[in-house]
Amino acid sequence: MKTVKIEGTKRTALGKKDTKKLRDNNLIPCVIYGGNVEPAHISIKAADFRKVIYTPNVYLIDLEVEGEKIEASIQDIQFHPVDDKVMHVDFLRIDEKKPIKMEIPVKLEGFAAGLRAGGKVNQNLRKVKTKGLAKYMPDHLTLNIEKLEIGQSIKIEDLNFEHLEFLNPKSVPVVSIVVTRAVATDTVATAAVGEGEAATEGEAAPETDAKEAEKK
Repeated sequence: MKTVKIEGTKRTALGKKDTKKLRDNNLIPCVIYGGNVEPAHISIKAADFRKVIYTPNVYLIDLEVEGEKIEASIQDIQFHPVDDKVMHVDFLRIDEKKPIKMEIPVKLEGFAAGLRAGGKVNQNLRKVKTKGLAKYMPDHLTLNIEKLEIGQSIKIEDLNFEHLEFLNPKSVPVVSIVVTRAVATDTVATAAVGEGEAATEGEAAPETDAKEAEKK
């Protein structure tokens, strides 16, 4: 997985007023935890988060805090409920021997068989929750959908990527081929025409039988 370098500064004052002052100066309060050490409180320039938050991609983070280099992953981001600005970020120190949890983007490849029959692709999950060692975390997961017909899907339980465990419910579909409204309408109309023709044939039979009886 790709990494992004970000610089941080240690925080000594942790009160609400100090936190507000940081945000007023376009700095984001953050915490680094894990690694059997005390949590470290730092601040990072808000602009530095644009390249890792406002993107569909995911990254591991190379933090440099006053000379100390820390490999980490973003575990939680708190946004302002109104303007969606980043309010707080939690980082997890990466231990090469311990698994981490990350949401990995899903990319689709191939032209689904069901599209030829008028279906459409419905990607239910853009990212899936995974667990594994940092060195095995991929930039994205590629799913081939060529064999999917209308009504078929690829669920979490169908995923099989070496060294990765998936944490979403197993029955959740990642991608499905569904019927479009136009195809569904045509199917209903065709069925209605068929039923109408059958009913007409059934109603005509008694009249024909009656005329035959009169001739006799």
